[in-house]
Amino acid sequence: MQAVLYVCHGSRLAKACEEAITFVEQCKMSIDFPIQEICFIELADPDIATGIEICVKKGATSIIVIPILLLAAGHVKQDIPEAIQKARQRYPFLQILLDEPFGIHEKMVSIIIERMMESAVPLHERAMILLVARGSSDPDTKSAMKTIAGMLQQKTNVSRVDVCFLAAAAPSLEDALQAAKQSSYQTIFVVPYLLFTGVLMKKIEQRLRSLTSSDQQWVLCGYLGYHPFLKELIKEKLQKYSRLTIGV
Repeated sequence: MQAVLYVCHGSRLAKACEEAITFVEQCKMSIDFPIQEICFIELADPDIATGIEICVKKGATSIIVIPILLLAAGHVKQDIPEAIQKARQRYPFLQILLDEPFGIHEKMVSIIIERMMESAVPLHERAMILLVARGSSDPDTKSAMKTIAGMLQQKTNVSRVDVCFLAAAAPSLEDALQAAKQSSYQTIFVVPYLLFTGVLMKKIEQRLRSLTSSDQQWVLCGYLGYHPFLKELIKEKLQKYSRLTIGV
């Protein structure tokens, strides 16, 4: 039997894990696979090894691993493959296929725009956008964010879209905020490029609260969250596997 294993990041905050579980439960209802389970990379249970074990105990002979992650970095390139390799050694009969994270996609840009529109603050010629990403030492993360920023700029016709990172890459949030503060832009939309609430989201909120400027408007938009577009992307990913007969 085929199984789908949704791999979420995990968080110390219970609310963040609850958001992930709720999203996966919604995905399950619209996806026709006999076995569907959730696991976490870190900071929450079950871990990947346990998630695979649960699938096997339910009769899985083939598992499609879907990373519920925004970009391909250390978790996708190292942590998840290492867990999969250990599982292959433990279960030689088991076929495990690892899919890609959400990555660069028009729908991701559409979610950003929707979060900005929710603020009810109009975009105008003296507005700029600051995308705040998690960050990674992997250069592909920085490259992907630059591409997403370019797509966003093209869609919104905003003259300036900056990218910054909360860790492991430059420019930092602090540097980007200072650059925006010193600019001539009247309105700065700050968009957390994060899937879920958590410590990093709270860090952005705290920093924005301490930022005062009499002649600039700072608009903190909502984080991306588990938007319905993400369910559509997952469904598209799994459609290619549903046509296969592996493990059936």
